[in-house]
Amino acid sequence: MTPINGKTQLIGLIGWPVSHSFSPAMHNAAAQALGINWAYVPLQVAPDQVETAVSSLSALNFRGVNVTVPHKQAVMLLLDELDSSAKAIGAVNTIVVQANGRLTGHNTDWSGFLADLQAHNIPIAKRDCLILGAGGSARAVAYGLAHAGARVHILARRVAQVEAMIVDLRPYLPNASLSSHSLSHLPEIATSVSAPLIINCTPLGMMPNLKTSPWPVSLLIPANATVYDLVYNPRQTRLMQQAERAGCQAINGLGMLVQQGAKAFALWTGVEPDTAVMAAAISKYSVK
Repeated sequence: MTPINGKTQLIGLIGWPVSHSFSPAMHNAAAQALGINWAYVPLQVAPDQVETAVSSLSALNFRGVNVTVPHKQAVMLLLDELDSSAKAIGAVNTIVVQANGRLTGHNTDWSGFLADLQAHNIPIAKRDCLILGAGGSARAVAYGLAHAGARVHILARRVAQVEAMIVDLRPYLPNASLSSHSLSHLPEIATSVSAPLIINCTPLGMMPNLKTSPWPVSLLIPANATVYDLVYNPRQTRLMQQAERAGCQAINGLGMLVQQGAKAFALWTGVEPDTAVMAAAISKYSVK
C-alpha cells in the first residue's frame, strides 16, 4: 500500500456501525492497483453526529465518502445537490466533495446492480422481474430495473409501503411498468409470468438466519427463472439453494457490492477501477 502522507487523497465510509464493512479493503486495493495516492477509511458516525460529520468533510480535505445504514436518508438534507437517481430512490450512498467544497449526493446501488446483471449476461428489457421486499435496497433495484425497461412487480407484506415507493418513483420514470402486490399473492404472480428475474431485497437468509427464505418451500420457482439474492453472507443462501434445485441460475449480492463501489470510486477519482481487483480483495474474508 502507498504510504499515507500529506498528499494522500482521503475517501471513506460513514455509518453506524462500520467495523464489518468490506469497503476499505475493496477501495484501497483498487487505489493501490492504479498506483494513485488515495486512502479509504471507515468512519463510525453515531446518528446524532451525522450533520457534524458531513459538514466537516470539506474542512478535513476528504474527496468523498460512501454512506451506509442508517444514514442514507439523513444525509440528503445536508447536501448541496442530489442527482436524479438519489432523489428518485430517496437515498444517498455516495457523497462527492467538489473542488469548491460543495457536496453532491449520488446513488450507485441501482447502477451497480445493473452492472452486475450485465456482467452475468442477464437480459432485463421487457422481462418480468419480481422484487421481494420494499425497503431501501428494493427502491434502488426497482429504479434500476424500471430504468432498463423491465416489467417490475414489487411484492411485500405491507402493500401500502410498495404503493408509496411507486408514487415516489413515478415522476422520474413516467413510462415505467411498476406494479404493487401483497407477498401473499406470490403464488399467483409466480405462475403468471415466464422466465422471470427474481430479486430478494429482504434480509431473509442472511447470517445468522441461514434457514430462512422469502420464497415458500411449497412453491416451485418458475422454470428458466434467474434468482438474484442481494444477501452475500452466506454466499449461497437458502433461496439460492431452492433456485438451483429448480435448475435455475442463482447469484448472490457480492457482485453488486463490488460494482456499486466501483462506480463510487470513479465518481471520486475520475478513474475506472479494476473490479476484478476489488472482488479479489474481499474474497479472503470469511463469508461462508
